[in-house]
Amino acid sequence: MSSVFDVHKIIRENLLKFLDNHSLEQLNKVPDGFSNNIIWNIGHCISSQQLLVYKLSGLPTMVSEDFINKYRKGTKPEGDVSQAEVDEIRTLLFSTLEKTKNDFESGLFVGYNEYTTSMGFTLRNVQDALDFNNYHEGIHTGIIMALRKLV
Repeated sequence: MSSVFDVHKIIRENLLKFLDNHSLEQLNKVPDGFSNNIIWNIGHCISSQQLLVYKLSGLPTMVSEDFINKYRKGTKPEGDVSQAEVDEIRTLLFSTLEKTKNDFESGLFVGYNEYTTSMGFTLRNVQDALDFNNYHEGIHTGIIMALRKLV
């Protein structure tokens, strides 16, 4: 199981590099042909992880409903995010990862509400959710890699 969290940590470290290597203007820029930007994709990874792992397990999320609603599937940037919001996202990248790992290891996840993703994966338990989450964050890392060339 530790490999799932090892992969998740590497993904999050790469997402942090995008935050560290781009200006606030670049993070907020939505290039022509795209419907979102770098910072939205990173916030979306955090929001989705919270929904897939915690909400579907019947547990409270570590982020607010406002945060989830701002970055959930089907949304797009409604304006520029502030440096304070970028700093919050930077912190959440690793605080959510560490808490999830600790919660998993302590046996907190006992129930799960089965969910079929838009990609056709049926998540039946938290293990499925953690596995799928890494795949999902990998997709968004790829999108960010495309976006960074256009900002």
